[in-house]
Amino acid sequence: MGTTTAGVAFVVALILALALVHVPLGDYMYRVYDGRTHSRLERVVYRVIGARPEVEQSWPVYARSVLAFSAVSILFLFFFQLLQSGLPLHLHDPGTAMTPALAWNTAVSFVTNTNWQNYSGESTQGHLVQMAGLAVQNFVSAAVGMAVAVALVRGFARRHTGDLGNFWVDLVRGTLRILLPIAFVFALVLVAGGVIQNFHLHDQVAQTLGGTRQIIPGGPVASQEVIKELGTNGGGFYNANSAHPFENPATWTNWVEIFLLTVISFSLPRTFGRMVGGREQGYAIVAVMGTIALVSVMLTNLFQLQHHGTVPTAIGASMEGVEQRFGVSNSATFAAATTLTSTGAVDSLHDSYTSLGGLMLLFDMQLGEVAPGGVGSGLYGMLILAVITVFVAGLMVGRTPEYLGKKITPREVKLAASYFLISPLIVLVGTAAALAMPGQRAGMLNSGPHGLSEVLYAFTSAANNNGSAFAGLTGNTEWYNTALGLAMLLGRFLPIIFVLALAGSLAGQGATPASIGTLPTHRPQFVGMVVGVTVILVALTFLPALALGPLAEGIH
Repeated sequence: MGTTTAGVAFVVALILALALVHVPLGDYMYRVYDGRTHSRLERVVYRVIGARPEVEQSWPVYARSVLAFSAVSILFLFFFQLLQSGLPLHLHDPGTAMTPALAWNTAVSFVTNTNWQNYSGESTQGHLVQMAGLAVQNFVSAAVGMAVAVALVRGFARRHTGDLGNFWVDLVRGTLRILLPIAFVFALVLVAGGVIQNFHLHDQVAQTLGGTRQIIPGGPVASQEVIKELGTNGGGFYNANSAHPFENPATWTNWVEIFLLTVISFSLPRTFGRMVGGREQGYAIVAVMGTIALVSVMLTNLFQLQHHGTVPTAIGASMEGVEQRFGVSNSATFAAATTLTSTGAVDSLHDSYTSLGGLMLLFDMQLGEVAPGGVGSGLYGMLILAVITVFVAGLMVGRTPEYLGKKITPREVKLAASYFLISPLIVLVGTAAALAMPGQRAGMLNSGPHGLSEVLYAFTSAANNNGSAFAGLTGNTEWYNTALGLAMLLGRFLPIIFVLALAGSLAGQGATPASIGTLPTHRPQFVGMVVGVTVILVALTFLPALALGPLAEGIH
């Protein structure tokens, strides 16, 4: 089977699998978040944290709960890393010192679901921190994103109320009923595929060709690998991330990991459709996501297989930085999937992609990672774009726009526009600041357009809570640790505040009956409009920066 044919079969199998689970998983998540009963374990958790599950929250209270939980999580993980040398299962001779700046960056990174890593995991983080610190945040940061998405959907579904649910209930249910069961099953699948799961601090490998003995730490890798992908987190146990054979041993485990990092995000539109009482609305949203995702995967594969850019090529494809056990096509599909979502895991070196291949990965993130996006964040990002699309359509016909029976008034438009503008503002200001300082320009591995792409990619990844990197930039400096940490914080929580404010505004409205002028939001016409608005808005915002970076490199 040729490279192209195998790559097509890989993608087709992935599409079929996602289509197969879309309805049952989406319906299950609907029942989880719409249910009124609490399990015995959940009630114990509520008592421990002091939550009152029977009391619903307005959007300001819901937002304060999200921010308070995240702030405590950052502080805990920050000190956990700094104090790990005195805890069990630590690395006795860490290869990289965990400085306060690096601990801050890492704590913010994992709590914001970004998982940007300015360190080598196998030589810096002990097993206890990996399990009780990083892996725990992989679960709860994903559950936070899902909770916020569900709160926004309740805003569309409810009438004349200020309540959006209870954050603590949504957080606990998302973790215990959705993420943990799926992660448990697929951790066993990964172990069966060769992903390691042990508590070995150091394993000596047989003598290398150079005559030395290589020491590779073992660890509880499978349990972290599965939630790293399922929760669209992306932080690897090893520095090589999903390119490491202990994390991702074979082609079929590579396929499983791509499936995991897309399955919840592609199923949440079904949950949305059930909650708003219109399943066809969920199909429209997933159609937008699927259209953008399929085009991105096709173009990324095309540029890596056929485009002879600035990296060495062999057999008609760019092989630099690619694991041979995966091949170019499957690696390109993984790269597109990890940047279309907020995962950021890598099984190949993005810095070695062709100029246009790298352009696609940058553009995927700049879309807001909405196709299908992060767990929860992809859905609420896409619904924001749907609101903007309805507003644009309303301008065309000269009437007040409506979406799902709710009027899109100036207040809703301002909140949606503010949400959209946050990420570009952080990305472009951060990139400009870094390039304006000679000390920070020195951290670039390359000069010229590719060097610009490295810095632009770093701030795009941080602000959109992706976490992947071009890998040419030296990010473990006080300035970059601080600046990227701030980009991750602002890029995560400012949009969440706008989303919850929008949800509260919508929930307070009554129902607006459909009329002859109401735009149908479940038809192919609307799907095409949302795709067009999404691409055009991002192109208008980022085209100048992309023209100076990957586009200039491609035509050089």
